[in-house]
Amino acid sequence: MQLPLTELKNGETGIIVSTDFKFNDGPMCHHRAHKGWKKKASIELCIKRLTDLGLTPGTEVTAVKSAPFHGPLEICVRGSRLAIGRGMGSRILVEVKR
Repeated sequence: MQLPLTELKNGETGIIVSTDFKFNDGPMCHHRAHKGWKKKASIELCIKRLTDLGLTPGTEVTAVKSAPFHGPLEICVRGSRLAIGRGMGSRILVEVKR
């Protein structure tokens, strides 16, 4: 079952299947558009950021904690804990590992 990373419950583990960055306005891209960034450049930067963090397809990721009021997600990737925004997390599709 594939679902966005934001849907994982605390302690649940999934494997990244894909990232869903399209040229439509999502919460993350919309935010950056107000700062004068071009959409394509913004999306490319987001994909590069995910790659730099090690969030690539096939990587196992565990949800550690979800901040209240739609705050950032704390995740564990390759033994490191990271915090990412919900806009970015909602575009990462994972296969839930049971």
